[in-house]
Amino acid sequence: MTTIHAAGSFEVKLLPQALADADSGLGRMSIDKVFSGDLQGTSTGEMLTALTAVKGSAGYVAIERVTGTLQGRSGSFMLQHLGTMTRGEPTLRVLVVPDSGTEGLAGIAGSLSIDITNGKHFYKLDYTLPPAA
Repeated sequence: MTTIHAAGSFEVKLLPQALADADSGLGRMSIDKVFSGDLQGTSTGEMLTALTAVKGSAGYVAIERVTGTLQGRSGSFMLQHLGTMTRGEPTLRVLVVPDSGTEGLAGIAGSLSIDITNGKHFYKLDYTLPPAA
């Protein structure tokens, strides 16, 4: 299959959620996004964070479910995030969860990158998708 490229922007709301141990260095947030561009839709998810005593070092994992239309095909899929900040140097990997696609997005696979410029969020989704039935 040929890799397809999609791009656009998104708005995100992160809302802190309660934890059993507020002094643990762990955090939890709900995620709500609205996507524009080649992907038109919304997502909801959960994020877990870990802060360290070293300024600029932290980590997060998240899962979100995206629902909408991707370049003319409608359905949903899930994204899995793994982010690390080492003394201010970020690394981020966001993958489409295997076999999470539904309806017209069944069989989707790929990865998503995020760029934040002047406070605005942009995405690039590189994916494969079986031909429409």
